[in-house]
Amino acid sequence: MDLLTPFVIRRKYSAVKVLAFLLAVVCLVGTLSQTAQAHTFVITDGDAVTVHTTYASDPAKVLQEVGVDLSVDDTYTTETVAGVSEIKVKRMQYFKIHYGGETLRVNGYGERLDSLFVRLGISIDDDVAVSLPLNTMTYDGMEVWVDHRGQTTESYTVEVPFTTTYCEDPTLPLGEEKVLVAGKNGLVLCTANVTYVNGEETSRNVYQQTVTQEPVNQVVARGTGEQVGQISDKPLIGDGVIVLPTGEVLTYIRKDQFVATAYTHFDAGCDEYTANGTQVKWGVVAVDPSVIPYGTRMFIVTNDGSYVYGLSTAEDCGGAIQNKRLDLYMPTLEEAFKFGIRDCTVYFLGDANWRAN
Repeated sequence: MDLLTPFVIRRKYSAVKVLAFLLAVVCLVGTLSQTAQAHTFVITDGDAVTVHTTYASDPAKVLQEVGVDLSVDDTYTTETVAGVSEIKVKRMQYFKIHYGGETLRVNGYGERLDSLFVRLGISIDDDVAVSLPLNTMTYDGMEVWVDHRGQTTESYTVEVPFTTTYCEDPTLPLGEEKVLVAGKNGLVLCTANVTYVNGEETSRNVYQQTVTQEPVNQVVARGTGEQVGQISDKPLIGDGVIVLPTGEVLTYIRKDQFVATAYTHFDAGCDEYTANGTQVKWGVVAVDPSVIPYGTRMFIVTNDGSYVYGLSTAEDCGGAIQNKRLDLYMPTLEEAFKFGIRDCTVYFLGDANWRAN
C-alpha cells in the first residue's frame, strides 16, 4: 500500500496540470474572441460591387478572400466611412489618342478626358475637334481622335475643256477630217471655302464661279465623199453648230420641224412693214408669237436640204400662221410661188427663246 502511494499522488498531480492548461486555453480563446471584431468591407471593382464581412483587416487579405485578383499594374485605395471600409480597385487602362497625325499610347487608372488632356499637355481650343465629349471617363481600349481643324478661302482658276463637234462634208473624201474651228479651253475663276484636318484637305465648297474665258468648241468636217472636189454653197450642220460657206460658225440650242409657206409685201393685207413696225426684208419670218416670241433668231433649211432660207428673225405674224406654221418673207411673188409649202427644220440660235413643245 505504501509503495503505491507515490504513484497515485503523481497521477493526481498530472491531472491537475492538464486541467489547468485546458482552463488557460479556454480563457485565452475567450479573451481573443472578446477582443477580435468583424469588419464590413464594400469592394468596388469597375461595375462590380461586393459587400464582404470578415475578421481580416488587411485590404490585400480581404481582396484575396472575395477572389479579386490584381495584376502587377493594378492597385486599390481604401477609405472608412461611418464604420464601413471601402476598397476601390483601380485597374490599369490602356488606350490610344490619335493626335496631330500621330498615335499616342497612354495608360492610367481612369479619369475624365479633359483632365487627361491637361496631364498630357494637349491644348483644346476652338480649332480642335475631339471625337468624344470632354467629360467622358476613360476606359480600357478607348480610342480618341483629336484633330486640328482649319478653314480658309481660296481662289483659283480651272480650265473648262472644249468639246468637238463633227459636221458631214460631202466635198471631202470619205473618212477624211478637216478642222474648221480650232478648239480652245475656257477658264473659270473659282472661290471656295476649304477645310483642313491635321493639315490635309477634307472638303472644298465652291460658292462662286466666274467665267473669265469662254471655251471655243472645236468643229471638224468629216468627209462623206459624194461631191469630192466640188464647191458647195450649202451650210455644214453638226450637233449644235452650223458652219456657213463663208466659214462663220453659228450655234443652235435646239431644233424642230415646222411647215413653212412664203409671202411678199404684195400679198393682200401685207405692206412693207411687219407687225413689229420693222421694214420687211429677206430673213423676216411671220410666226405664232405664242409659240415663237418676236425677236427669236433662227436658221431655216428645208428638210430635203434643197432650199436654205438661212438666218432669220421672228418679226411678223398672220391670221393663218398658228402653232407650228411659218411664213417666210421673199422679195418677189415668183420666189414666193416657187417656194410653195415645204417641211422645214428650224434651228433656234444662241439665246433663242422658244416655247414650242
